[in-house]
Amino acid sequence: MRTDVLGVGFDNLTLTEAAATGAALADADGFHYAVTPNPEFILAARKDPQFRQVLQQAHLVLPDGVGVIHSAKILGRPLKGRVPGIEFAQALMAWMASHGKRLFLLGAKPGVAELAAARLKSAYPGLIVCGTHDGYFKEDGPVVEEIRAAAADVVFVCLGAPKQEFWMVKNGPATGAHLMVGLGGSLDVFAGVVERAPKAFQKLGLEWLHRLMKEPKRIGRMAKLPLVLWYAAGARIRGK
Repeated sequence: MRTDVLGVGFDNLTLTEAAATGAALADADGFHYAVTPNPEFILAARKDPQFRQVLQQAHLVLPDGVGVIHSAKILGRPLKGRVPGIEFAQALMAWMASHGKRLFLLGAKPGVAELAAARLKSAYPGLIVCGTHDGYFKEDGPVVEEIRAAAADVVFVCLGAPKQEFWMVKNGPATGAHLMVGLGGSLDVFAGVVERAPKAFQKLGLEWLHRLMKEPKRIGRMAKLPLVLWYAAGARIRGK
């Protein structure tokens, strides 16, 4: 039973539980995909029924943003805690490294995925990165074939939302992969191109503030956080 937060159902899991679920999906037959919605996803899903359906049909839905956690509390449906996509990916890679699973990295600017692969293999001894491809492609077919030829078990799809979610649903089964995870700009962090917020910011749920300080032009996107809380408060008053 998922926890509904403004029309998007979230799996109420700790990071450890989420990683174990992801490992089970990667180990299972067939295709599965995981999504990591933040407040921007929720607002986009309110306007786009197709995107909302893609999120709802995911095999694993993790609350990536602090705004999701606060909204759930306001609605009286508290979640166990935030599960940042990048930390979920890190826990999953640690498991993959010890179980011989193969990882494919898809997305970011040319050269970034390769740099991320080198750094990840160093950080997780034994991790098999079986292939990479940047996010600047026009045709899906060749990329799908590349992933299939690489015999990838898991694919980190970093194309930005909602493109990455639609891409996983459309192309995932044909790749032969068992699990795809939509991870936005995570490859830039893994590659060291973008620095993640300091631990203190992470613990306080203020990574958004650190990013805003680094990139003031993101103010328009950040303004969506209070909007989600406003919707949650309204829904609570209406008893929905």
